[in-house]
Amino acid sequence: MGKGRVEAFSDGVIAIIITIMVLELRAPHEATIEALGPLWPVFLSYVLSFVYIGIYWNNHHHMLHAVKQVRGSVLWANLHLLFWLSLTPFTTAWMGENHFATIPVAVYGFGLLMNAIAYTILVRTLIATHGRDSDFAARIGSDKKGYVSLAIYISAVGLAFVNAWISLALYFAVAMVWLIPDRRFER
Repeated sequence: MGKGRVEAFSDGVIAIIITIMVLELRAPHEATIEALGPLWPVFLSYVLSFVYIGIYWNNHHHMLHAVKQVRGSVLWANLHLLFWLSLTPFTTAWMGENHFATIPVAVYGFGLLMNAIAYTILVRTLIATHGRDSDFAARIGSDKKGYVSLAIYISAVGLAFVNAWISLALYFAVAMVWLIPDRRFER
């Protein structure tokens, strides 16, 4: 089965996710700079989530470029990823609207963790589709960065109950690590 429909559908869903997120940004009713002040948590949440969605879109694109074929299990693994990504607008809005309160920050991190787990499942499903000795599997390698990210997300969710700002710093740090496109597939 070709990969074109997976790419096109994924691109469409990700575009909708970003659109939903931006619709949560509400313009203030006053025409002053001061009126923007209360919006900074919502805007900061949006920026962080926009970067994350962009990272997933970019790495998904590069990875699928290296894919030779897909099968039903890949379609389901991809839908699993898109499901968790589609919850990002909700967790983003909840975190921003509540000014980075503990529970919303922890739930946001749980969403990031589930995105990462779903992406890992998609990668493993693609390796199974192509074979452990395939060029695709060789490009994935040990995926240390992916597994370290999972560990950081787990830690950050727990740390949200100690200090939400530590969790946010960890979410930001993982995003910075992944900001450069996945070079395993750029070759």
